[in-house]
Amino acid sequence: HQAPALLTEKPTQVDDLKKIKGIGPSLETLLNQLGIYQFRQLATLTSSEVAWVDEHIESFKGRIYRDDWVGQAKQLD
Repeated sequence: HQAPALLTEKPTQVDDLKKIKGIGPSLETLLNQLGIYQFRQLATLTSSEVAWVDEHIESFKGRIYRDDWVGQAKQLD
């Protein structure tokens, strides 16, 4: 699976990823550690990139699909 466009540094504008159903404080921290800080990043993920993220959020496997993070992020972006 292909890694999405990840940020190597925390950007000036950071979105509150917890506004997405299924993302709590610990999952938001994990996504930030992966380099995901903004709704736009989640909203533009391809299916291969979604699979990559899912592989890297081990204890939360499947959440990105079940809660449709991409769809929710598109509405918030």
